Amino acid sequence: MHAKDILIEGYGRIQEEVHAAVEGLDPGGLNARPADDANSVAWLVWHLTRVQDDHVADAFGLDQVWLSGEWEKRFGLGLPRHDTGYGHSSAEVAKVRVDSAGLLTGYYDAVHERTLGALRSLAAKDLERIVDENWDPPVTLGARLVSVLSDDLQHAGQAAYARGLLQSTAS
Repeated sequence: MHAKDILIEGYGRIQEEVHAAVEGLDPGGLNARPADDANSVAWLVWHLTRVQDDHVADAFGLDQVWLSGEWEKRFGLGLPRHDTGYGHSSAEVAKVRVDSAGLLTGYYDAVHERTLGALRSLAAKDLERIVDENWDPPVTLGARLVSVLSDDLQHAGQAAYARGLLQSTAS
């Protein structure tokens, strides 16, 4: 198995977890926060998708799906155009509200397809390319892709946990 095949498999796991975390939830469940300053399922999935969209687009010199696919307009969050949720205050988290699970999975699936296209184009030597010199050592494409994979899986797990908390208190 080649490195790009492992990455494709890993990113496929994110998609599975995103769908499992949101499907079947109504807007109340998606937007509810398990505690006053906690993140909602909607915020967690929106954020992990924004990070993947932003980081993969930057690493491959692509446009963000958020902007090119007009997802920013569809969500209508009133946040800065390039906002990914990093460092959000509780008030900013509260702004991320959705009307349906389909909006979240639609955006995620569009980002996922663009990510897979970029991954399929990889040659092994591409993974050594420096994509961010703001760190010591500089970040390679391979390290960036694994970082996004790890971050996204953590947030998908948090979304599943938040869903479970909300469903356990609703019973």
